[in-house]
Amino acid sequence: MKVLLVTLYFPPAGGAGVQRSLKVASHLPALGIETHVLAPDDPKWVHVDAELPLPTQAWVHRARYVGPRGRRIADELHGRSGVDLAVRQASTIGRRLLLPDENVTWNATAIPKAIQIVRSEGIDVVLTTSPPGSVQLVGAAVKKATGAKWVADLRDSLVLHPHRAAEGIGAVAKRKARAGVARLVASHADAIVTAAESISVETRGINPRGPVVTIANGCDFDDFAGLEYARTDRFRLTHAGSFFGKRDPKPFLQALADSGIEDVTVRFVGDFRPGDREFMDSLGLGDRVELIDYVPRRESLALQRNSDALLLLIPDAGGRGRGVLSGKVFEYLAAERPILAAVPPDGAAAQLIRDTGAGVVAAADDVPALRDALVELHARWRDGKLDGTPLSPEWRDRLSRARRVEELADLLRTLA
Repeated sequence: MKVLLVTLYFPPAGGAGVQRSLKVASHLPALGIETHVLAPDDPKWVHVDAELPLPTQAWVHRARYVGPRGRRIADELHGRSGVDLAVRQASTIGRRLLLPDENVTWNATAIPKAIQIVRSEGIDVVLTTSPPGSVQLVGAAVKKATGAKWVADLRDSLVLHPHRAAEGIGAVAKRKARAGVARLVASHADAIVTAAESISVETRGINPRGPVVTIANGCDFDDFAGLEYARTDRFRLTHAGSFFGKRDPKPFLQALADSGIEDVTVRFVGDFRPGDREFMDSLGLGDRVELIDYVPRRESLALQRNSDALLLLIPDAGGRGRGVLSGKVFEYLAAERPILAAVPPDGAAAQLIRDTGAGVVAAADDVPALRDALVELHARWRDGKLDGTPLSPEWRDRLSRARRVEELADLLRTLA
């Protein structure tokens, strides 16, 4: 069986969005499925990780990227006013007019390249993974042109998302365009895979023609091989990942200030918004917070393993965050350090943390609850009772990335 995986995020791109595609391409060949990958040559990613290894048994093809460079526009506009603000805003108009998203221009080269690969390599199934949603248009075009089966992999909702704005003319246009992509996927994809059951429930609501299967992200335990934990004289709590949309560190920062704990270092690894930095400075946290710019994944994993606890932040976002089960949850579980989960208490992430016994849960916007959870973890660390959280063999097998890719392979074989 031969599969073509189409993804915008693939090494040397960095960031969390790369891992699902990379691990699928790394594990599928071992299961007897010939795997080809189509990714951009240089989509001007916000982050690049040259240390990420490409899969050794998959064929990687590139299609020239034509489109705007990745930017953190909210950060660029923060604190600006007058003419300076107007000029900066004007520079973003072009990308805001692109529907369903700013990466849709890649389709001009990706679609003909994908069709050529399918025909020349005898591909049986095209697997397109989003975000961005525009990648799904490649799958629809290839299916129509070649008759190959099409599986749409949804890492995020095509319609709703906890970090997306829902108001304003531009946001409404984007939402309608995403809804159009969702209808296209529902009416033409032979199967739909999602990263969370909440996305599956939403997708089933638009009457898809094929099955909808939840295959969550998984734990890459081997990625932490050789990385060690060593206790120091400060309680080190690490958050890995960038802040965007509704993900907000302010309630936790306030809880940290209210806790009165001095021998603590909270490390934020990744992009930190200017407004969040200003709020942090206003609290006078001093050396209790360390901001670390984006680092390659291996270095990020080392910081996670060498932490006394890990901070997970998922906003409620009007209830939409309850279904979020991001790849970061599984990365933290694989790090096997205690987790302070600032997440919707009745959500999927909270349930998994409780089921595995991997940490404590408090609502992301509940400052007193966050303060109490932080004080509890610190007290256990101070008393030498805050141990790592190794998963049981049963949980390791159940949550492993290899097991999840096996589930995907089983689905793909039903379509051949």
